[in-house]
Formats: sequence, structure tokens, C-alpha cells
Amino acid sequence: MVVLIEKNYPVFTVVIDNPESKNAVDGPTAQKLSSAFREFENDNQALVAVLWGANGAFCSGANLKAISEGRGNKVEKKGDGPMGPTRLRLSKPVIAAIAGHAVAGGLELALWCDMRVVEKNAIFGVFCRRFGVPLVDGGTVRLPRLIGLSRAMDMILTGRPIGAEEALAWGLANRLVDNGQSRIEAEKLAREIAVFPQICMRNDRKSAYEQFGLNIEEAMAKEFKFGLKTLESGEFLKGSKAFINGKGKHGDFTN
Repeated sequence: MVVLIEKNYPVFTVVIDNPESKNAVDGPTAQKLSSAFREFENDNQALVAVLWGANGAFCSGANLKAISEGRGNKVEKKGDGPMGPTRLRLSKPVIAAIAGHAVAGGLELALWCDMRVVEKNAIFGVFCRRFGVPLVDGGTVRLPRLIGLSRAMDMILTGRPIGAEEALAWGLANRLVDNGQSRIEAEKLAREIAVFPQICMRNDRKSAYEQFGLNIEEAMAKEFKFGLKTLESGEFLKGSKAFINGKGKHGDFTN
């Protein structure tokens, strides 16, 4: 199996394991990735997902060799993206755990995730620039929104490799960890996120995504709509009682 699922609730880890091609994704692998994240979305016990590439590499993009062998990635207007889940809009967060190369379509998979925990040896880049293969899994959309147009153009036009330190400085990486620790640290972060009241966290997350393209008045109105849904759920009442009883005071997240 090239795509593995490991469940350690509330964490749901999806593993790409294709060492022969640095976890490149062909058509069947893309379908398995989409199926894995749909399973995550529909699993009520799974609150946060982690996407990790085994064998020291996150993902080197689409498998160009597979294209010549009839196992190429599906390229259609509707349905899943060529790399699989990149068009899915999940209600729950996904964290990328990145070692080695996250390039071309692999970069686009990383951008699709909400956060990126990155090892010091990680390399990002639009390496497909060399071969005339376009970014069609959200790269030209998510990258500028994430790191700004100027830096995105640096990556998109030159295709040059971006190391972990530069990625952290640019906001492409959220956490920088020692080599061999990305999955461990990403799953630790996932468990920390899973502890929070989920209705509030998910509504705030959705509001942050859906404000793109709206003017300030529209964005504020949408934020209020999501916030009102959270308040109507009553979830905050439990949190308020916990605070009164001493939890979370003075910015403490440990209890």
C-alpha cells in the first residue's frame, strides 16, 4: 500500500510510502489520498489529521514516469485534483509533517494543509518549472495567500529550492523541528488542537478561510455569523465554568 492510515484518536495520520520515487503521486495514489481524507472527514473520533511522507521525503510531486505508463494523474475540471485531496474543503484541520522534499505537486499538498511542521532538512520548491508542468493543485492560489505575492513569485518564476530556515522566515513553515521529528511533533500539535472546544475552533477556522475575496464589511458579517453559531451551541458555557474553576487563567494552556 502506497497510502497508509494510522489512527491514534483523536489523531488520524495519513502516510505516503513510496520510497522508489520520493513519494511521488500517480493517479491511483491520488485517489487513495482523497479517499483517506474523506474517511477522516467522516470519522467523528478523528479531530485532527496529519499528512506525512515516509522514508525521509514528504512528496516529490506527480509521478512523471507513471504518466508514460498509463497511471498518470487525473486532470479534470470537476472532482478531485490531480494530486488527490487538494480540492477538498474539510471541516477539520490537517497538519503536514515535512521532511526532505516537498516540491511541485508535493508543495501543493503541503499548501493544502492548515499548518506545516518542517524538519531542518526540508526543501520546498516549484521544481516542475524545469519541465513545463503547471501548478494545477492550488499552488498559484494558496502560495501567494500564504506568503505574499512577491515571495510567491520568487518561487513560481525561478523554481529555486527554499530551505527550512527561509521557509520559516517566510511563513511557509509554521514550526521548525529536528530531522526525524516532524511526524512526532505534528501529532503532538494535533493532540493539543484536539483538546480545544471543537465547534468554536472549526467555526473560527472556516471564517478565516472564507474571508478571502470579501470586503471588510462582508467578512465581518460572515465572522459574526460563524461566531453566533458557536454561541448558540452553548459550547462556551462549559469553557466559562472551567475558567471560573481555575483552568486557563493567566494564559495557561497546560490545564
